[in-house]
Amino acid sequence: MTNFAIMLVLFVALWAVSVKLKNASIVDIMWGVACALPATLTWLRADGSEPRAFLLTVLVAAWGLRLASYLAIRNIGHGEDYRYAAMRRKAPSNAAFARSSLFKVFLLQCLISFFVSLPTQVGQFGSSGVFKIGSGGLGLLAIIGVAIYAVGLIFEAVGDYQLRAFKKDPANKGKLMDRGLWAWTRHPNYFGDAAVWTGLTLIALESAFGVWTILSPILMVYFLYAASGKALLERSMSKRYPDYAHYKARVSGFFPRPPRKSA
Repeated sequence: MTNFAIMLVLFVALWAVSVKLKNASIVDIMWGVACALPATLTWLRADGSEPRAFLLTVLVAAWGLRLASYLAIRNIGHGEDYRYAAMRRKAPSNAAFARSSLFKVFLLQCLISFFVSLPTQVGQFGSSGVFKIGSGGLGLLAIIGVAIYAVGLIFEAVGDYQLRAFKKDPANKGKLMDRGLWAWTRHPNYFGDAAVWTGLTLIALESAFGVWTILSPILMVYFLYAASGKALLERSMSKRYPDYAHYKARVSGFFPRPPRKSA
């Protein structure tokens, strides 16, 4: 509960800053850090002798810091994200939006990030009698998990880099990004997120209580695929780009695969 209490204080403080700035988008920058922080806090209080604890902490910290830095560079100085701006317009006043955003944005993300991070917390303790194969610190499942994590991180980092480079080119203004990894999946960053947390959970399964955390990546994938990620973004993209329907017909919506040939 100490980890959650620290996160709660952090998110309330962040909310207070957002009210002052009149910009709720700063919560997005905190998302990666919030998902990584509980693992770091757990590792700092543990004895540090368990290889799995160190591995989970390093991997989730690398993912969280990369995501936070990317979003900071992308978002700072560009105003409030359209999702929060729309919520603000619908609110009777800025004060009403501030009160609403505390619960619907900041505290909600606090709860979700803490739940998603459970594998990297619980996975630091003990060893499973079912999923742990071998007598060393890390088993086969952890090796598979690291491999899946690496694929996910590559898809996220490369996909974000390609998109940023595409948007920086004035010749691409108003055009739809459909190159590189974006020709294999419409959402390399969301697929990457899902792979990262699947990999981390596989590593956690080798711990004594890791099996109880398998709902965490499922929740992450649900939000990425059906809630605030893919589903919401594609509704917006369909309105902005007339050729988005053709892009959807050619390119996978989530799992990467070679693009279909144009009809």
